[in-house]
Amino acid sequence: GVVYNYDQEGVHRAGSGWEQCICIPLVQPDMWELLQQWDDLLEEFSLEEAWLPHRYEEQQHNCYTFALAFVNRVRQGRGREPLSKAQFTERFLIPHTREASRYLTLHQELAHSDFYIVPLPEQEKDS
Repeated sequence: GVVYNYDQEGVHRAGSGWEQCICIPLVQPDMWELLQQWDDLLEEFSLEEAWLPHRYEEQQHNCYTFALAFVNRVRQGRGREPLSKAQFTERFLIPHTREASRYLTLHQELAHSDFYIVPLPEQEKDS
């Protein structure tokens, strides 16, 4: 997909260069109507005056602000309360970064050790 990010040069859209990022699902699979609208909503949101380059401020109006503001816009459109930075971080970011950290640690341990991973044979099914 396309990654939107916001910095001192404004909003950027990139189809590559984000291969090392963590993808955090924000929309449940059963919310197909929102999934269909997501790209259009994000494009429209990214064109707003709030995200012009001169409005960027490293500590208070940055890429995190952009992402959270978009999530809250979508939540508002669905009649839900906005999330604070702390709530968003606790609910969505921390669980996924912890999981990624565990996988990276395991990968590093395996890469620096003499392990060979063998797939388990398929188990017989009960009759």
